[in-house]
Amino acid sequence: MNSDATSPLDATMGLAAHQRTIQLFDRAKKCLERGDYDYAHNLFTECISQSPGSLAYVQHFRANLGQMNAEGATKSGSWSLSGSARNTVAKAAGKGEWEQAFEAGCAALKKNSADTGVLCELASACDELHHHECQLYYLRWALDLAPTDLDINRQAAQALEKVSQFDQAIGCWARILQQKANDEEARKAISRLSVEKTIDEGGYDPALLKKNTSGEAPPLPRVADLAIHDIDEDDVQSESPQELSLEEHEQLLRNAIESTPKDASTYVALADFYARQERLQDSERLYRKSLKVAGEVNVDVLEKLEDVYLLRMIERAVAAEKRAMKLGDEGLKAAQQARAESNQAELEVYAARRERNPNDARLNFELGLRYKRLGNYRDSVVPLQSALSDKQLLAETHLHLGESFQHISQHRLALRSYESAIEACDPSDWTELRKLALYRAGVLAMGMKELDTAEKHLTDLAAADFGYRDVGERLDKLARVRQDT
Repeated sequence: MNSDATSPLDATMGLAAHQRTIQLFDRAKKCLERGDYDYAHNLFTECISQSPGSLAYVQHFRANLGQMNAEGATKSGSWSLSGSARNTVAKAAGKGEWEQAFEAGCAALKKNSADTGVLCELASACDELHHHECQLYYLRWALDLAPTDLDINRQAAQALEKVSQFDQAIGCWARILQQKANDEEARKAISRLSVEKTIDEGGYDPALLKKNTSGEAPPLPRVADLAIHDIDEDDVQSESPQELSLEEHEQLLRNAIESTPKDASTYVALADFYARQERLQDSERLYRKSLKVAGEVNVDVLEKLEDVYLLRMIERAVAAEKRAMKLGDEGLKAAQQARAESNQAELEVYAARRERNPNDARLNFELGLRYKRLGNYRDSVVPLQSALSDKQLLAETHLHLGESFQHISQHRLALRSYESAIEACDPSDWTELRKLALYRAGVLAMGMKELDTAEKHLTDLAAADFGYRDVGERLDKLARVRQDT
């Protein structure tokens, strides 16, 4: 299974959302490394709910749970197969509310990391979304906890069969037979999978293995018979066309380019096809070619080219970071350089997009984040201020503005921005963003010697989540400062 730190760009996610999830993942890993397991859990949960098809997110989430409760994940008999937690996940998934489903599942596993019922429900949700790697990982997790459970083995066997993992699927059915010797479904499945395994390994045509009940070969149609009967036009139209293979689809698109080489749209169609297959280099080449053939800038095609280019840069940076993990210091410099080039590429692309659409609040927001990421805090302020017109981004934008102002020592402006972020949050919803804004405001106010303001924000945060970072210690320190003054 692939354990990349990032998953392919989800069709429902924009590039910016994809990048924010990667940033959250990086922060979560750092929290895990320094032992801040509770905060890491929240960040990993957000990663999974936003991108449930990333295997690396789930793997790190499980590792963090193991650190939070070293014995809870392996304690015999502590798991449950049903209950309100599983029902909550199932209910959300049944409505297609995938983000809420995975959030509920992660929250339930924090309470009981050995709840196999929740794990199976998350696996079912992944199946619905066609995230088969993560589906199998949740089921493997459940089997680690309850290796002889009939329902889990049955669900795992069916999932393994879908991805042609015949040996492992047979193993699951065999475990069922060990517990329930008269299980007819398991016996038939083992027999059928053994045949399918043979076909898969030998490359046989399954039709050749089917028996002809008449004992005779089916008669071949005679040309004369076909010639003397008119073909009903309705019959021809009613026949469903055969689905093209990827190779056939690609060849048709290539043929279209060859037949009309001056039609830019044919190059775009093949580039789109390559992008869906994650052949990013080929896709980028074809988008560039289409713009050249058109002789003018098509903004839609240009943005597709930019997206593919950025994804290639991200892939390159991720690959360099993987090599650095194996090579150590020897590969660290190359990884840092690749990540810096990726960040710079994003900055240049979003700067160009903002020039094309200077009043687009979301583009201003994304550009401000890119400046921040590169440490250009002063340059980030203007685009972030331009993003304040987007009410959906208001709280997050104020928070980023506060961080930028604080980095350039504009502490009064920073505090005002943090407090604006707090005001923009729903007072009944304790999100990570609201907690962070309260924490930032409280810590900054302490540094500015504004003790009443600091006490208010830190107390509000502690009342909702006393375990958030070091808020308890800071309140103790604040009390000592008050006693000394």
